[in-house]
Amino acid sequence: MKVYVCLKQVPDTESKIKVAADGKSIDSTGIKWILCPYDEFAVEESIRFKEKNPGATICAVSAGPDRVVDALRTALAMGCDEAIHIALPENADSYLTAKSLARAITKSGTPHLIFTGKQAIDDDAAQVHQAMAEFLSLPAVTVVLKAEYSATSVKLDREIEGGAIEKYEVATPCVIAAQKGMNEPRYASLPNIMKAKKKEIKKVTLAELDLTDTDTKVSYSAMQLPAERGACKMISGDVAAQAKELVRLLHEEAKVI
Repeated sequence: MKVYVCLKQVPDTESKIKVAADGKSIDSTGIKWILCPYDEFAVEESIRFKEKNPGATICAVSAGPDRVVDALRTALAMGCDEAIHIALPENADSYLTAKSLARAITKSGTPHLIFTGKQAIDDDAAQVHQAMAEFLSLPAVTVVLKAEYSATSVKLDREIEGGAIEKYEVATPCVIAAQKGMNEPRYASLPNIMKAKKKEIKKVTLAELDLTDTDTKVSYSAMQLPAERGACKMISGDVAAQAKELVRLLHEEAKVI
């Protein structure tokens, strides 16, 4: 029984992002790269499934430049059994990423379950797992908070706006995209971290998947950081004076009324 967990390596939220000189990408100098937090829930869920199904093996898969190997080693240290690195350029879009993941999984072996995070925290696109499921002709449920597994299906609780819960039952194989709160990801132990450093990570090229970087559908031409916000303006006086001054500022300076 083969279980896959798809991962993305993203900049730490505390990293200061700068646009590269070409205006088409970010400057990676000084950026700390981490395993996407939502993908940590996916890794944990795959390990919990394996613990209840001893015959299962977990393969972690990530597409990107050489640096993503670090994210794969994190997954191995947490408890995944093997890993695949799909060599993709930095500018690969969601379409190429999803297609490469689907083809790599197909070549590696028929999946029973595929886990992912509900989105990446860098682009917030939330597209890859759904597109990958389409390429694999598999059902997919996203923003999942709870899963109950049987031999041929999975019952899933999915969070929607307003805090309501949708309930699904889908046949396996399927794609499950984890939401925060699905579980509590474990910390990798030092012995497992050391073992993960020695594990082989299989590298797959686009050519081996019958793809090229020209399969990308989206390109960037002029990235810009948001304009810096002006300093906060404090209004003094009693409540009546503050209200009057606020209205004047909104009308004359902000020009929103």
